[in-house]
Amino acid sequence: MMKEISGGVCAAQGFKAAGVHCGIQADGSSEKNDLALILSEKECAAAAVYTLNRVKAAPIYVTMDHLEDGTAWGVVANSGNANACCPMSHENAEAMCLFAAQATGREAGDFAVASSGIIGQTINIQAVQTGVPKAAAALSQSGSGNAATAIMTTDTVPKEIAVSFRLDGKEVKIGAIAKGSGMIHPNMGTLLAFLTTDCAITPGMLEEAIREVSAKTFNRVTIDGETSPGDMAIVLANGMAGNEQIEWKDESYEAFCQALDYVCRHLSRAIAGDGEGAGRLVTCRVIGARSEESAERLAKTVVSSSLVKAAMFGADANWGRVLVAMGYSKAPFRPEHVDMAFESAAGSVPVCKQGDGLAFDEELAKKVLSEKEVVIAVNLNEGDDEAECWGCDLTYDYVRINGDYRT
Repeated sequence: MMKEISGGVCAAQGFKAAGVHCGIQADGSSEKNDLALILSEKECAAAAVYTLNRVKAAPIYVTMDHLEDGTAWGVVANSGNANACCPMSHENAEAMCLFAAQATGREAGDFAVASSGIIGQTINIQAVQTGVPKAAAALSQSGSGNAATAIMTTDTVPKEIAVSFRLDGKEVKIGAIAKGSGMIHPNMGTLLAFLTTDCAITPGMLEEAIREVSAKTFNRVTIDGETSPGDMAIVLANGMAGNEQIEWKDESYEAFCQALDYVCRHLSRAIAGDGEGAGRLVTCRVIGARSEESAERLAKTVVSSSLVKAAMFGADANWGRVLVAMGYSKAPFRPEHVDMAFESAAGSVPVCKQGDGLAFDEELAKKVLSEKEVVIAVNLNEGDDEAECWGCDLTYDYVRINGDYRT
């Protein structure tokens, strides 16, 4: 049995978090929280997945180095500046970890570090140095919400979740916060996710779990086809739940992965629904595929298509755009076997059967596609595999937000 609980990234035993304003943006244009700190009472098994962009921000390399031994105690992260492609970037990423260590009595190598925001400008490290002690003093078990707002850039809402489940008769919890709104595309992209758990699990199994789960959650989100130099998902496990340590892929590992998948899927959908300028969450669900890989490729291509996204903005049941996007996905399928429908809380409208268009009620279709969440349901009628990916519509506000993001 698994259930959602409160607490976010602090729900698991032994974790505290904080988010404070320290003025990282030099012009002082914002008073929002811009510095987050997460800390465990005990050393954690630690694992992460990182952007596949060849241009990587300094915090990526520093975190890779600090997590090389499979352990960590906490995370320090900021918004407002990506600390990427700028002078002193590596030194400043290391400095952030040092500040966190000095403020908490740990070592610099005990911390992962992450940054998100403007690329190419040197971070205001003096502001960070002033802010970290404030964040350390504010660490609490109720600090998840403040930490979640501190990592937001163009996000409009904070993203957090926690669940509990049982292993070996012990209650185990997983909590998380995340950010992501623009520059999001499969294989990560401006996506920061920090996950904590009190599960006892080895670093090796934790790395297997986050890689396995992120492939089917975070890497199935696309907003605009762009990827960022600084995105990562980090999971820390301090073992304080007292379950038998997970050391191989047994039933306990599978149960842990199911809970981790639930958390990451929730965050992925929240990120897609909060895409820059987005009016609705768009899910493409492909069933009846020859393989899960081909179903995923087809679904990704559909939710990535600018023409499909524009049609979703206009609540236009232009199913031909969906089929054509599938056609250039390079995934194998037979167009003449495809069935398709648009679905939402307002109902379902079949629009295509065996690759040919169906007559449908345009007014009902408009209502279906005007809901906050829309599903493009595709049945390939060729096999037993399936996958779903998440995106959003393409609105005027996306151009407005990105037209003057730097200035």
